[in-house]
Amino acid sequence: MPFFYDMIEEPNNERGNTIGMDKIAVLIPCYNEEKTIAKVVRDAKEALPEAVIYVYDNNSRDRTVEFAKEAGAQIRYEYMQGKGNVIRRMFREIDAECYIMVDGDDTYPMEYAREMADKVLEHHADMVVGDRLSSTYFTENKRPFHNFGNSIVRSSINKLFHCNIKDIMTGYRAFSYGFAKTFPVLSTGFEIETEMTIHAVYNNLQIENVIVDYRDRPEGSESKLNTFSDGFRVIRTIIKLYRDYKPFGFFGVCAAVLAALAVILFIPVLLSYVETGLVLRFPTLFCCGFIGLAAVQSFFAGLILSNMALKNRRDFEYRYARISRDIHKENF
Repeated sequence: MPFFYDMIEEPNNERGNTIGMDKIAVLIPCYNEEKTIAKVVRDAKEALPEAVIYVYDNNSRDRTVEFAKEAGAQIRYEYMQGKGNVIRRMFREIDAECYIMVDGDDTYPMEYAREMADKVLEHHADMVVGDRLSSTYFTENKRPFHNFGNSIVRSSINKLFHCNIKDIMTGYRAFSYGFAKTFPVLSTGFEIETEMTIHAVYNNLQIENVIVDYRDRPEGSESKLNTFSDGFRVIRTIIKLYRDYKPFGFFGVCAAVLAALAVILFIPVLLSYVETGLVLRFPTLFCCGFIGLAAVQSFFAGLILSNMALKNRRDFEYRYARISRDIHKENF
């Protein structure tokens, strides 16, 4: 196919058939999930018998790979640590009409996978969000800071990007081929879900929602997410992506803050000049001038970068149209 690397014919499922693309691929990123991975694989096979199950191991030190292989999954590896790195590898290596991504910790019931896949295959959704926050998440999750963090992230992204996404950081999603092959994975860790959501919202991709039950991890299974360090990384990612995707809004705020600071500092200088006819605070006056200049520069930087962001948006639409055309030719 044009634009992509040539398809290499190789055994692509557990029966050894030679095919170019899976209909449905279940992608399970894993790191030390020996207690739950076998059940997740079995549940996926039961929910989607026609799907190919891929377990991507991320340097597990337990028996995750052994149990996943026994359960019938195909095993792939990503040696760079971090969920973002695993997802980058998955999207590069696997070609499928529909991707179902689910964590290997057995917190997401696979019974919803069929509905999510149908929304991609039949309703042409680009991304389907497995919404935990509208169901059992806040009662099942025993980590109050996680609950608070999810609420803060959801409300901030919806406000900044003028959207209404129900669950920003869910690990249960479905994707189209077009999304997987055009999504630029920049994050390395758990902030990847936030990056996916903002990318889809900004590029006006079709996002659909499926409310799913959430269950807390079984006893003996430990979360890899650090509430505070990963939480700060998520917040930093939101700010960075807002700067990249909405530069005029970001630099416009900076310009307004700088202009307000310059005015506040200039008022005493102006008042003393009115009273005495002399400029008594030259250092403050110079400081006001430089801050005002920085505000002007910030404003015009926002304008320039906004035009560049618009060009990137147009380029993305062109790439996505080519991918959609190619997948259509492949199927028909």
